[in-house]
Amino acid sequence: MNSKIPLMEAFYTIQGEGYHSGRAAYFIRTAGCDVGCVWCDVKESWDENAHPKTTISDIVANVKASKTDFVVITGGEPTMYDLTDLTGALKEIGMEIAIETSGAYPITGDIDWICLSPKKFKFPLEENYSKADELKMIIFNKSDFIWAAELKEKVKADCKLYLQTEWDKSEQMLPLIIDYVKLNTDWNISLQTHKFLNIP
Repeated sequence: MNSKIPLMEAFYTIQGEGYHSGRAAYFIRTAGCDVGCVWCDVKESWDENAHPKTTISDIVANVKASKTDFVVITGGEPTMYDLTDLTGALKEIGMEIAIETSGAYPITGDIDWICLSPKKFKFPLEENYSKADELKMIIFNKSDFIWAAELKEKVKADCKLYLQTEWDKSEQMLPLIIDYVKLNTDWNISLQTHKFLNIP
């Protein structure tokens, strides 16, 4: 398939956070993002023109060579692009596909697991709340708990709920997250275990 998407990086690793934490996964990180999180740890992904446009056939060939059966499409903001061709090609080689998105754009393609991680810098489209299999809220300050409770009401009843501290605020916010989850047991804690394990 000759269509292309801007690709910052692609690599085989372990999913470090959320519902699929600890699972071997091939990451496809698209380039380009206009959400603008001040605490983003991959700001180099924001400029799509700084990264090569890569053919879907090349991306899929590398996925196939990795021997995995699970792919995570992330960014940047991957839903800035029509993912129909990419996900279709991945399905043809038997991949289970997850996506991590802020939900700021329409979600396209054949995707098995949608992790919605909303950002206040650019709100999700209303249509995307009901599509989420996982709601992962980044806790940067105390007001984010209130926002998390509000968004919980927008997702489907069986959506998995996670609170994750922003990495640089862990010391301050993790104790508050622990207390919150003990009082609100439908929520779970997500940790960026890949950072503890020092893997990409």
